[in-house]
Amino acid sequence: MAIAVLRSVADWSAHFGTRAGSTVVAIGNFDGIHLGHQKILRQVVERARRSGSVAAAITFDPHPLRILRPADAPPLISTLDQRIALMDALGLDAVLVLKFDLELSRLSPEEFVQKILVEGLHTCAVLVGGNFRFGHRHAGDTKLLTELGRQYSFAVETILPVELRGKVVSSSGIRQAMREGRVARAARWLGRPFALGGMVRTGTGQGRQVVVPTLNLESAQELLPRTGVYATETSVGGAVYRSATNVGFRPTFDGKRLTIESHLFDFSREVTAGPMEVRFCTRLRDEQKFPSIEALREQVSRDLERTQKFFRRVDRLRGSRQSA
Repeated sequence: MAIAVLRSVADWSAHFGTRAGSTVVAIGNFDGIHLGHQKILRQVVERARRSGSVAAAITFDPHPLRILRPADAPPLISTLDQRIALMDALGLDAVLVLKFDLELSRLSPEEFVQKILVEGLHTCAVLVGGNFRFGHRHAGDTKLLTELGRQYSFAVETILPVELRGKVVSSSGIRQAMREGRVARAARWLGRPFALGGMVRTGTGQGRQVVVPTLNLESAQELLPRTGVYATETSVGGAVYRSATNVGFRPTFDGKRLTIESHLFDFSREVTAGPMEVRFCTRLRDEQKFPSIEALREQVSRDLERTQKFFRRVDRLRGSRQSA
């Protein structure tokens, strides 16, 4: 069954009814659904399955900082649709997407718990990270949430963060890695390659005519990798192809607009529209301006060889792991 996406407490009651103690829930922005988020959400699912409860998450749209302090709002790693799809893949039954506005921001911690968790979701357990804050001016923390849990008869569990190589996995760390072009680190923290989704956009045709054929991605995502050339995987037309992708302004052609262009290996179809997703595996080089089209063509040829070499190495590693 697909995850139920509900937009208000009224929607929740209409969908699930008013059975007391029926929901195990995690609360947060969950931007990127990185390994730390996945740890919390998997434990929500496990606990809900043991008790026969609904496994759920509460998230917010837009990001609270977009309303409270727009200048400080971070570029989001994932779209709301991507977050929901990842929650679905983790096995959650439902997600309550609360519209974050000034009215919601003014709820005190006690009001949030009573109106949303108790009267709305009939919560039996709440799982959160250690840095969780909630309510007006972030007045609520895990200590207050635990006290309110005792008052309203729901359990509170604080989940320890995930650490990799001595660093706590975080959305802010993933954003920094992407700004630096360190897509391999971002992939480790996400538990999967960083992905840009969107639609195929018709390009100028210069790449196909003078270099190699490419598909152009038009993406509404806020967080983009640092400009440069990457080994990638591209999903289009229901299949996934290994690819090399340039993120940048095409300086050799005096480009003014940021483009995301992918050359797909073993792909010869003519595609001018439809959904497309690019997954970033490793960075090859910075974008640069070449003195001639021939010099660009030679560099692209080297980029494609490096990309294929990278994927051959990936195949060897996978083969050795499977045979071990």
